[in-house]
Amino acid sequence: MSEYPPFQYGKSRFDQNTFFGRFRHFLDVIDPSTLFVTEKRLRECVELLDHFKQGTLPLGVTDAQLWQAQKIKQVVGLLLPNQTLASTVFWQWLNQSHNACVNYSNRNASKPAPASKFLQGYLGAVTSAVSIAVGLNVLIQRASRFSPTTRLLVQRFIPFPAVASANVCNVVLMRHSELSEGISVLDNNGNVVGTSKVAARHALLETALTRVVMPMPILVLPPLIMSALEKLPLLQRQKRLVLPVHSLVCLAAFSLALPLAISLFPQMSQISVDQLEPEITMATDCKIVTYNKGL
Repeated sequence: MSEYPPFQYGKSRFDQNTFFGRFRHFLDVIDPSTLFVTEKRLRECVELLDHFKQGTLPLGVTDAQLWQAQKIKQVVGLLLPNQTLASTVFWQWLNQSHNACVNYSNRNASKPAPASKFLQGYLGAVTSAVSIAVGLNVLIQRASRFSPTTRLLVQRFIPFPAVASANVCNVVLMRHSELSEGISVLDNNGNVVGTSKVAARHALLETALTRVVMPMPILVLPPLIMSALEKLPLLQRQKRLVLPVHSLVCLAAFSLALPLAISLFPQMSQISVDQLEPEITMATDCKIVTYNKGL
């Protein structure tokens, strides 16, 4: 397959029906080179895409140029160990506040949700995150059978179960109205054929699984890697290098984690009509319907 297939406006150049295609798509979205795009270059890309839509492309414009222009328009035109109790609470609050906004903004919005629902979900999500993180820290501190070295190593892994558990709570609490009201399901032509609570459960389960996988490389790999690197003679002698090396390891892990997690399931997921409510089965001749799971 060509690196640059025939250009399709508003579509991804990678196959969204495969994990590898979705993975490449999200790697493309977080390409750091887009941070250095100038305003002039952005205007040129917008103009080129306008010419494409109007059917007035200049001669010699390639598919590669069009895909790059669309990428720039979409991306640029838009994206510690030994913590104290106070720092644990602060960072968990900050992280889950961000997650709450992301989960709310990227939910299936086929049904309106009042602001009070958002506030209830936000308070529940943040409270659960802080409680899990602080509770695990307290348990480790009171575990007398751990040596100081083992306790330090275990503490480095506490953020993963804390964040993963809190992320699941965050998704469910921020989007719980979907479970009670259902989400729209679409036929092959994109027409709404009904509202399904079953599809809503599938959507939330898929999203929750991505939130468990997402922090895994970030919060599991760096402690393992740094435990090995900190034993190297260079870092033993040059303690000031530990922080920048740790930062680079975390950056590499994050670059892997984000596209890996959100590529697990397609945003527009499919489900057999036989699994859904009887009224939906009766409302369409389609065997498979589609729903937006959110991100």
